[in-house]
Amino acid sequence: MAYQEHPSHNAPDQTGCGAFRHDWSLPEIEAIYSAPLPDLIFRAQSVHRTHHRASEVQGCVLLSIKTGGCPEDCAYCPQSAHYKTGVQRETLLNVDEALTAARNAQAQGATRFCMGAAWRDIPTGEPFERVLKMVRGVRELGLEACCTLGMLTQDQADALAEAGLTAYNHNLDTSAEFYGAIISTRTYGDRLATLERVRRAGVTVCCGGIIGMGESRAERYRLLRELSSLRPHPESVPVNMLVRVEGTPLAGQRAEDPLELVRMIAAARILMPASIVRLSAGRLSLSDEAQALCFLAGANSIFMGEKLLTTPNPEANDDRALFEKLGMRLIAANAASEETHA
Repeated sequence: MAYQEHPSHNAPDQTGCGAFRHDWSLPEIEAIYSAPLPDLIFRAQSVHRTHHRASEVQGCVLLSIKTGGCPEDCAYCPQSAHYKTGVQRETLLNVDEALTAARNAQAQGATRFCMGAAWRDIPTGEPFERVLKMVRGVRELGLEACCTLGMLTQDQADALAEAGLTAYNHNLDTSAEFYGAIISTRTYGDRLATLERVRRAGVTVCCGGIIGMGESRAERYRLLRELSSLRPHPESVPVNMLVRVEGTPLAGQRAEDPLELVRMIAAARILMPASIVRLSAGRLSLSDEAQALCFLAGANSIFMGEKLLTTPNPEANDDRALFEKLGMRLIAANAASEETHA
């Protein structure tokens, strides 16, 4: 089957595996997540091969276009103004700086360029107009354009869509039940409302979460249920492992077992078969073998570049060497663009 970046999740699955489901129960998700690992990976890989090319991975680059000073109190985030993490506040980049970074990302083999700003809400006026120019410029380069800018109004979502935005990232982070232990400055409902505005504008959704913040497996099941209940499923599902940053409340959190990341990715792949599952933050702490298991479990996108916003990330040479060892490759620009809906 041809690789599909943005399939229709409202239509029945024509592959013979049944319709896409949005009604997974917690017991069903628990049974999937906690299955013997060989069985779990086999099932996830079978689903993955039905909807995606198993040896291809999309390369993305995430650039911080406005760094630090965020008024939110997300316990994992080094950019929060509530914590002293050593991250220096930086003003919004100019358009030329952002597009230079986009060209560099394209030269590395990335087909999606993501821009993140440490805002709670997108400001109006010149800063937002500048972001729109960045989006237009990235699209003119032939790259997919993704933004993560905080909460937004419907008018802003519509303007981003008009500029050609491919996707908007707004993670749920964790379950609604555990959310209050991590963030107090924005509600879970706020996040869901933002996703609804993005959908209404016709922009695809990038939405996932983080493991390793002290949540139980039950909280992960609830997050997976929340994500898989969205109609349609998010086209992109980033699965992050906590990067512990000195100065944040979660700096002393114990390191998460990489096999839990494998399980989370596999479960996401089974529950949301056609979504792009993005192996995101925390990759620097993973061995080549652990990353290989993540790909076997259904991950088919990575973030490239030495930084993921403000946290370290594997360098491009390391990724090329890993893919060479695994016999895998980055999706070519023309293959990625064939299925992209502006």
